[in-house]
Amino acid sequence: MQYKKTPASLRSARWFAPDNLRSFGHRSRMMQLGYSEKDFGEKPVIGILNTWSKLNTCHAHFKERVVDVERGVLQAGGFPVEMPALSVDESFTKPTSMLYRNMLAMETEEMIRSHPLDGVVLMGGCDKTTPGLVMGAISAGVPLIYLPAGPMLRGNYAGKILGSGSDAWKYWDERRAGNISDAEWLGVQGGIARSAGTCMTMGTASTMTAIVDAMGLSLPGASSIPAVDSNHQRMGADSGRRIVEMVWEDLTPDRIITEAACRNAAIVAMAIGCSTNAVVHLIAMARRAGVNLSLDDLDALGRVTPLIANVRPSGKDYLMEDFYYAGGLRALMAQLGDRLDLSALTVTGQTMGENLEGAQVYNADVIRPLSNPVYHEGSLAVLRGNLCPDGSVIKPAACDPRFYEHEGPALVFDSYPEMKKAIDDEDLDVTPDHVLVLRNAGPQGGPGFPEWGMLPIPKALIKQGHRDMLRISDARMSGTSYGACVLHVSPESYIGGPLALLKTGDIIRLDLPNRRLDMLVSDEEQARRRAEWQAPEPRFERGYGWMFSRHVTQADKGCDFDFLQSDFGRTAGEPDIY
Repeated sequence: MQYKKTPASLRSARWFAPDNLRSFGHRSRMMQLGYSEKDFGEKPVIGILNTWSKLNTCHAHFKERVVDVERGVLQAGGFPVEMPALSVDESFTKPTSMLYRNMLAMETEEMIRSHPLDGVVLMGGCDKTTPGLVMGAISAGVPLIYLPAGPMLRGNYAGKILGSGSDAWKYWDERRAGNISDAEWLGVQGGIARSAGTCMTMGTASTMTAIVDAMGLSLPGASSIPAVDSNHQRMGADSGRRIVEMVWEDLTPDRIITEAACRNAAIVAMAIGCSTNAVVHLIAMARRAGVNLSLDDLDALGRVTPLIANVRPSGKDYLMEDFYYAGGLRALMAQLGDRLDLSALTVTGQTMGENLEGAQVYNADVIRPLSNPVYHEGSLAVLRGNLCPDGSVIKPAACDPRFYEHEGPALVFDSYPEMKKAIDDEDLDVTPDHVLVLRNAGPQGGPGFPEWGMLPIPKALIKQGHRDMLRISDARMSGTSYGACVLHVSPESYIGGPLALLKTGDIIRLDLPNRRLDMLVSDEEQARRRAEWQAPEPRFERGYGWMFSRHVTQADKGCDFDFLQSDFGRTAGEPDIY
């Protein structure tokens, strides 16, 4: 084909091409690294942004996978350069990896802009690495391809299949009820995570890699491949080969991430039973590309998109490994057919429709037909009302239908320790109709918007056999979680949102069919309480946290920094080189 780029027009040529003292310095330093001009001269320089670390279990295989990517880049005539990037793992980063998603996005953008990189392979997968890498690379504007970490193998204990997160919550409730012995608990602990890779439920990790796949930013179906499957190694090499071609074709993200691509990603998110976290990240990624995606847009798509992936926690029986064997994301997208814009361009240089040709479903119970969905609507619903004027989210398919319309008295907690102490009290005065409320856990209150929203069921109710109740918070929830949880209440209580005015005993009404969440408190009483409300002390007085608290947007806007969004100002151009 006729390429748009020539060696002289490569971005890296600004560093290496001209015959002057400036390029002499760059070339001599490359020789210091052991390379000759035949290695890097007049070739696309491909940055491989690797979010591996020894504490990131999701990315434990990335030290090997980067070798596969490098092989592909070299085979296609490019020059691979591995670049370490912030590894914001979900398991060990506290108080929450969400606090650092925007830091990864900033690092990614500036790393690309300041180095001689013509294109990038983004290696991520653990929850916040996917949006962080993509957001930064969108703003940098060079050709990109995303390499998803892939889900881990199914968990197993005593002949039972275990799903990460979901079964941890389930078995923990049984242990609190006295139904699980120490030996059984240790067995579950050792059997629930058996290999490298992300959570094998449809948690935030698989949700976000599927969204990026559906957006056209990874090789078709790459998000479904298990981390330790040899197909994942081949996909890594294929990604390396393809990014070199993308550089010559000048296939930049602005040509791929359009309104149609974002709509495709949102429809797929609803159909797979996505994590509630998808709302925050998808809005942030879209807005980096200049697409003004809103909560109302997502709710509208959720009303008309059936959930057809029978994968936990929204599904009942299967995990991501089963989803892959059943045909993976390509098969699910083929099921959606003309609900998607099949003319959308992808990193392959072909349309989404061309990428889906030949896709088949091999197990119709895992990937359901539209005529037999897991749930008749999509994964998420957006609620508004006097408790959440700017919105909140709930995952209807993952909670007991009896809570779709519910009234009950609030039991309000101002901190997680306060809540934890109360719910472990077997004498707590609580009924199944109560509504547990945790506040001061939003973007600023958490700080960083932690995954505290799946509040544990009080031990008093656990021992009575109850396993679900209505819970409300301005926090997030792990994508592996389930239950009647209303999350992302916006604006958050820490900055004076209506949730800050709620008191224990106030009646809360949830009306899911009409998308309403209200406290049955008069406007006059709310005004009186607001006059008495006092803002809490700032959480940060210096450093990154100080910057975060002053510039992070609320949940309904994607929690990006205001100064990083595309409408804030012009993106910086190429760096000066003298």
